[in-house]
Amino acid sequence: MIDAVNELTTAFTDELIAFRRRLHTYPELSGQESATTEAIVDRLRVAGLAPVVLQRGTGVICDIPGTSGRPMVALRADIDALAMNDLTTASYQSRVPGVSHACGHDVHTAVVLGAGLVLQELSERGELSRSVRLIFEPAEETMPGGAKDVIEQGGLDGVERIFGLHCDPKIDVGTIGIRDGAITSAADAIEIHVLGPGGHTARPHLTVDLLSVVGRVLTLLPEAVIHRVGTTEAFSVVFGTVQSGHAANVIPARAVLRGSVRTTDLDAWDHAEKVVTEALGDVLADTGAQWELHYTRGVPPVVNEEVTTGMMRNAAAAVVGPAHVVETLRSMGGDTFAWFAQEVPAAFARLGTHGPDMALLDLHASTFDVDERAIGIGVRTLVGAVVMDAPN
Repeated sequence: MIDAVNELTTAFTDELIAFRRRLHTYPELSGQESATTEAIVDRLRVAGLAPVVLQRGTGVICDIPGTSGRPMVALRADIDALAMNDLTTASYQSRVPGVSHACGHDVHTAVVLGAGLVLQELSERGELSRSVRLIFEPAEETMPGGAKDVIEQGGLDGVERIFGLHCDPKIDVGTIGIRDGAITSAADAIEIHVLGPGGHTARPHLTVDLLSVVGRVLTLLPEAVIHRVGTTEAFSVVFGTVQSGHAANVIPARAVLRGSVRTTDLDAWDHAEKVVTEALGDVLADTGAQWELHYTRGVPPVVNEEVTTGMMRNAAAAVVGPAHVVETLRSMGGDTFAWFAQEVPAAFARLGTHGPDMALLDLHASTFDVDERAIGIGVRTLVGAVVMDAPN
């Protein structure tokens, strides 16, 4: 079986690299992945499969039949791109201004497509014992994400467990990172409006010095929240944008702060909105400012289940060798794969994409790119996870 998987993966590798580059050149934002969806559907149909497009018009579910009545497993990819420019100099640089696959979703899509093509070949040979569902999730970069649509439309019906991979540009190609338990963070969005009467910068003592108040929120709220939570798990409040005022001699009457709340602790996430609200009230007490908090629940942490994670770990070890399967750190990033992991046992792993001649960048960097050898490694790993023995 291993020899067959390796042979088939090698046969598809050049096509998968070209497919990934096609997606990278023509990326599509969340909910707009029409051409991406069409490309996935067309290739799966050529392979003799019957893909189904989600009711929203983007995203795909496709089943591959097995020979036994064993429960189905699922493989998941996300297909949307980010609203940012691609500043790489690659021949496949994005041709869509302001849109880029800087999070590696093009790689994820190519990997799951490749795994599907290999598994379909095994199915046609009668060598695939359990059925497999391919899930190409749209709108992962939104809250609460396209995973909700997949689940609501029966995407996990009959599925026993699910596997997913995410690019990690901080680890070398040929290395896979994984861990039991929480591997990503919950991620919520906050928008805080701070209000005052406004006034002249010559007389801040006669009004609410609004930007000084904003400074209190920026510096004191994260600390106040952590003090209230009292968890030993990571918890953060980080702001990404502050908007207020237009003139140097005018104290503004309104400021808007936007940021994120993240935690790897599922219980802490359940109480995060209450904690942030109370902490904000404490920080702004006696400042004279009025305030409004708009809190948007995002996604829970991705929590890897022990047996499923063991299957993924064993599959990865068979592909890259045990020494190159490493214990990854918990990420403060969020991922909508978490919704799948709340429904069925799941394993989510980090696929090393850093090449020897590449700068060490983070996800969402404007010059993000990958060592494309990772695609074949990802395909072999997901196929291996599918065919691993596990409890029925």
